[in-house]
Amino acid sequence: MSAPILEVRDLHVSYGKVEALHGASIRAAAGQIVTVIGPNGAGKSTMLNAIAGALGRNCAVRGGISLAGRDIGRASIESRVAQGMCLVPEQRELFSSMSVEENLLLGGYSRYKAGDAQYRDQMPVVYDLFPRLRDRRKQVAGTLSGGERQMLAVGRALMAKPRLLMLDEPSLGLAPRIVKEIFHIIVSLKDTGVAILLVEQNARAALQAADYAYVLETGDMVLEGPAAQLANDPKVIDTYLGLTRQEKNEG
Repeated sequence: MSAPILEVRDLHVSYGKVEALHGASIRAAAGQIVTVIGPNGAGKSTMLNAIAGALGRNCAVRGGISLAGRDIGRASIESRVAQGMCLVPEQRELFSSMSVEENLLLGGYSRYKAGDAQYRDQMPVVYDLFPRLRDRRKQVAGTLSGGERQMLAVGRALMAKPRLLMLDEPSLGLAPRIVKEIFHIIVSLKDTGVAILLVEQNARAALQAADYAYVLETGDMVLEGPAAQLANDPKVIDTYLGLTRQEKNEG
């Protein structure tokens, strides 16, 4: 792997006396999709929020977090965003009463605030990736379908020109056809050079899209390796892919 954009070393997260994440370590390089799969309650979203600096004050975080070689473990959310990190949360957190275009422009606000006069320059890129957003650019975000809302959430993050794009359960609540479309677009984002950290319960879709994968269970990283290799691991097949080994071999 080339030099990582994201490097997380021995990350521990505790809520009071309860430790939710036990020494997680992950890496993601430019132009690479890294996925973390695991069951509900494994600590996947906790890990993403810890990396993004979005956990509450009642949480204790230990371990190293570096972005493009710079330690950001004590940086604010705003500082992490300014340095090139974007998180698309599970809830998507759009401004429902604002238009598609207004939501996208807000995604470039950190660049505008930093004095970047070209902060709108990703709008054509986003519209090329998501033609439906161009068609609905004046439409109020709250009236979009679930798939369109997910497209808008990803598009808004891309307006910031991130080095690292973190996606929390992008397939949640979407029809299979839309999930396939969303993952096709996620794979195409590799060509932009962004590093992608994908947390996903849909293990099949995640492993098909990713280059490298980790399995998180009850706060522990229990497996890691190239995504294609994990997709053929008997434990992953039996636990996460809904196939028996015989069915996998026959397929």
